[in-house]
Amino acid sequence: MKLSVACLAASVLLAAAPSMAQVVAPPDPDPLPPPLHAPNGRWAAKGWADRIVLSPAADAARGAAVAWRTDTRQSAAEAQIAEEIDGPLLGFAARTVAGTTAPIENENGRALYHQARFDGLKPDTRYVYRVRAADGWSEWLPFRTAKAEFAPFRFIYLGDTQNDILEVASRVIRSAFKEAGPAALVVHAGDLVAQREVKVHDDEWGEWTEAGGRAFAMTPQLPASGNHEYVDHILPNGEESRLLGPHWPLQFALPDNGAEGAEATSYYVDYQGVRFIVLDGTAAIDLGAGESQTRWLDKVLAESPARWNVALFHQPIYTCARPEDTEELKAAWKPIFDARNIDLVLQGHDHCYGRVSNPAGAEASRADSAAGRPQGPVYVVSVTGSKMYGLNDRADTQPVRAAENTELYQLIDVEADRLSFRAFTATGGLYDAFSLERRADGTKRLVETQDTLLALRRCDGAAGPDDRPCTAEIKD
Repeated sequence: MKLSVACLAASVLLAAAPSMAQVVAPPDPDPLPPPLHAPNGRWAAKGWADRIVLSPAADAARGAAVAWRTDTRQSAAEAQIAEEIDGPLLGFAARTVAGTTAPIENENGRALYHQARFDGLKPDTRYVYRVRAADGWSEWLPFRTAKAEFAPFRFIYLGDTQNDILEVASRVIRSAFKEAGPAALVVHAGDLVAQREVKVHDDEWGEWTEAGGRAFAMTPQLPASGNHEYVDHILPNGEESRLLGPHWPLQFALPDNGAEGAEATSYYVDYQGVRFIVLDGTAAIDLGAGESQTRWLDKVLAESPARWNVALFHQPIYTCARPEDTEELKAAWKPIFDARNIDLVLQGHDHCYGRVSNPAGAEASRADSAAGRPQGPVYVVSVTGSKMYGLNDRADTQPVRAAENTELYQLIDVEADRLSFRAFTATGGLYDAFSLERRADGTKRLVETQDTLLALRRCDGAAGPDDRPCTAEIKD
């Protein structure tokens, strides 16, 4: 049963306007969450470093960066890095790296975020690093730089976490790491947090970093910003607008190579023969940064030296939940994806699963695959967290696979002439799988998996696919 609950929006540093959100009352004995979750001190900054998140440099073979938080006693950003050894004297030859520090103040009090960049690293090398706080250094955290040339690797793709991050979404994130084995990096398709709904914004960031734990500190993270990474903002003339939330540029030390007007939220990373291109749909749609990102996207793809190119952003070109596609982004970015023959487009926002391999529909896609016809970009939408949307009226015909009321994670294996995609449910069931195979003439063909997939997961009226009530909200 769906219940309308008034939710007071909680933003950081900015006062946001109240909003209404639809939530589903869970069956007993789970209690209904309060309208506003007041901070209880758990997520307040302390004397030890927390919220440690590793990011790759634009050239992931030669650089990385880290962001972390402390209380206000640690006034300078200080990190140490060394090549990893088999013995315990990790700090013997470590070099100290100074960084930048910025304050943040919210319901959990005043804190400091720090960032440090590790430049001049060796390709394909194991390093350890640690970061400083007033009460001492963090543990030594290992990571490996990318190879300078192409080499096979695996990465994880996660959709929106957004709601019930620690309570519910964390198990999917942790299952992805457990099942992925040596995943080289993780990409996030936006709405990492909810903001404007039931929890204090800073608590949500605490939950998100706790959900990934030290895995987020040892495996490079490539996040795209979603609309919920923005906070509501009232212009002097009274009009509603958005501002990028204060946590984003502090929590992620991202490459500085993005598009004008979206410098903090667009960037690209080259990792072992794959160029990951991260865009900001919210800035494009609402804040006038669409044209600049479109020019930047075309340039970055035209200049890409990579064997494979992957785009990552929040609002989907082809929606699995909403009545209409994101037409502004489709008109601007799809022609570039087609002309530059991008390989994968990974998205979120819709809180359902949908894979569109041919805009003409699933039947056309399967016919193309069976005939070995050249394959264009493949578009995927997925969701990791608890908030669910119902599938739209195209879900039976346009996507090759779709699901509702389902949390998923995706593992993508990159090889020289094959890119293999697998989508798993939270319990590890294989829900969708295909591969893109590059041929001698440079064209690709899509090969559907021969493995047995789970049955389609759909709600049947009020009944969900797990012998529980359907919680999927219909978007109209």
